[in-house]
Amino acid sequence: MPSRIDQLSITTIRTLAIDGVQKANSGHPGAPMGMAPMAYVLWTHFLRHAPSKPDWADRDRFVLSAGHASMLLYALLHLTGYDLGIEDLMQFRQWGSRTPGHPEYGLTPGVEATTGPLGQGFANAVGMAIAERRLAKEFNRPDHEIVDHRTYAIASDGDLQEGISAEAASLAGHLRLGKLLVLYDDNHIQLDGPTAMAWSEDVLKRFEAYGWGTARVADGNDTTEIEAAITAANADARPSLIAVRTHIGFGSPNKQDSQKAHGSPLGPDEVRLTKLAYGWDPDAQFLVPPDVREHMRGAVAAGEALVKDWEARYYRYRDAYPDLAPELRRRSLRLGLPEGWDAGLKIYAVGEDFATRQASQAAIQALAGPVPELFGGSADLSESNLTLVKDADPFEAGRNLWFGVREHAMGGIANGIAYHQGFIPYAATFLNFSDYMRGSVRLAALAGLHVIYVWTHDSVGLGEDGPTHQPIEHYAALRAMPNLWFVRPGDANEATAAWALAVLHTSGPVALALTRQKLPTLAGTAELAREGVARGGYVLRRGRGEDAGQAPDLLLIATGSELQLAFSVAEALEGDGIDARVVSLPCWEAFDAQDKAYRESVIPRGIPHRVTIEAGATMGWERYAGDEGAIIGIDHYGASAPAGTIFEKLGFTTDRVVDVARRVVRDGLRGRVPTLDPGHQPGGGHPTLETGDSGVARTGASDPGHS
Repeated sequence: MPSRIDQLSITTIRTLAIDGVQKANSGHPGAPMGMAPMAYVLWTHFLRHAPSKPDWADRDRFVLSAGHASMLLYALLHLTGYDLGIEDLMQFRQWGSRTPGHPEYGLTPGVEATTGPLGQGFANAVGMAIAERRLAKEFNRPDHEIVDHRTYAIASDGDLQEGISAEAASLAGHLRLGKLLVLYDDNHIQLDGPTAMAWSEDVLKRFEAYGWGTARVADGNDTTEIEAAITAANADARPSLIAVRTHIGFGSPNKQDSQKAHGSPLGPDEVRLTKLAYGWDPDAQFLVPPDVREHMRGAVAAGEALVKDWEARYYRYRDAYPDLAPELRRRSLRLGLPEGWDAGLKIYAVGEDFATRQASQAAIQALAGPVPELFGGSADLSESNLTLVKDADPFEAGRNLWFGVREHAMGGIANGIAYHQGFIPYAATFLNFSDYMRGSVRLAALAGLHVIYVWTHDSVGLGEDGPTHQPIEHYAALRAMPNLWFVRPGDANEATAAWALAVLHTSGPVALALTRQKLPTLAGTAELAREGVARGGYVLRRGRGEDAGQAPDLLLIATGSELQLAFSVAEALEGDGIDARVVSLPCWEAFDAQDKAYRESVIPRGIPHRVTIEAGATMGWERYAGDEGAIIGIDHYGASAPAGTIFEKLGFTTDRVVDVARRVVRDGLRGRVPTLDPGHQPGGGHPTLETGDSGVARTGASDPGHS
């Protein structure tokens, strides 16, 4: 059983968590109270980390998947000597503090992943273990194990109930990720009450079926048994799950083993009673006994010794492998891309027809050699997404990672690979099925992770598979997500430029929306797309009078497969005496990040007549259409038919858009323009828009939104 200093340290962790939640009058005290012994054993006996150098490349990773137990992690970080003072613990859940309600990557030193949405941290841990395995395969050499670390996680009942954990665990078992260990806080309680209300499965048997090693610790306070179980698990070639039978709210006379300890402070009276039960001063708050501080701060010197030893090994490695060592350093510390990384990217000639997914495939092949950190795969759609690196081996020895039909786990695992560092992960599926991974995408955006999404079959243009597979609302929904850059390129050159943007944009995820159908390569993209896509939008075709200083009569603004339509409409309008500029706007987020002068050079305030064209939901386009423009889109589901038929029936034709453009310029048509035939789908249909009827929901000034 725990020694005196062990027990005193565990009690300190518990009381710090209790005090932090009580002072904030908000939070989850019960889980840290039950988890404290297993976390203490892991952090003091197994975790190889360096509090004074939290970004040491070969550290073990620890993920608190049960992110609601954040005060457990903050207490451990403070006690072991990370740059997190007792004042930070006192500011738990307060404005501007470094101790938010759930752990946030990049905010608190030592936090390896943003967690809280249950199951995400579990999938992140799988991604970290994959990254370690792949990096070790690349860089380790005989007698030089320069990459050798483990990934640990603590997960709750709720984590293991979430489907993302099942998906991720299945893949982890298949890959035999032996350096992954999950401690399962088996406390039999969740927010609504006993887990038995909704859960009766044998969790360990399920994980055994996934190919995991499993074990059970009957007493969550038995540190000797916990230590023995972790030791045995670390010797197993399989990933491991250890179910530790804990008691939520341990020590609370009236709330132990009750959901009342889950998501609310214990209350002043219960705090006093609990501290008395621990043999603690009931009036002391945020107390850290001196001998506990000295004991736990031993992690600082121990970590510095680990780093020093590793650095000595690195120097020997550098002497033995002078080409490999700088590359490992570049990738581990994110020191930029290799010189000439983009030299192989292809430029396409006018008249060549390619689906943008085909141009994406060529870009992946061109980048695979000079950008070895590019690493990923597809959710069983690689032959449709075109994401395989040719002539490369599967994950164990090469570049291609098969995720299986596990979109949500794929997203969480890609996040884990990005958290780990050393790679630029990409993950692929159909754009419509991005819904299955949206929770992970949102966390990538929140954490500012460099993840690339390759989402093909991006519109009704995918054709016969029909409305179940055709994205409609997805563009608007994804553009609404802060810090996600959504890119919808309009031809092969723009698709290549989109990949360059995705590789260079390191402060958040980038989504590439790519076509199934072939598109013509447009005049001007070979020269303009690289810079234009990087800036989110650009003038692809100037009006015929612009060189003489005359403003065009009309702006045609489009993305993706509709860019060719805008181009042909502009040419047709010349015969009507209407001078049109074509603006390609593949990435709103990048465009809105440009300075005001550039934005107005592309979409001038003084040209009120505008037509926006995109085969998706019209929501959001009012910012670019302005008060006197028209929005052509689709606000209902698609249909099962050849792509050409669908576009014709819905009015995405040159003749139809020319007619709309004439009415905008000559008759004052503005607002959302209905499709010609909303189809026979349930919920289809669209209100008729009369000439002069605004139909545009305003959310701000009448300017196209360049605030």
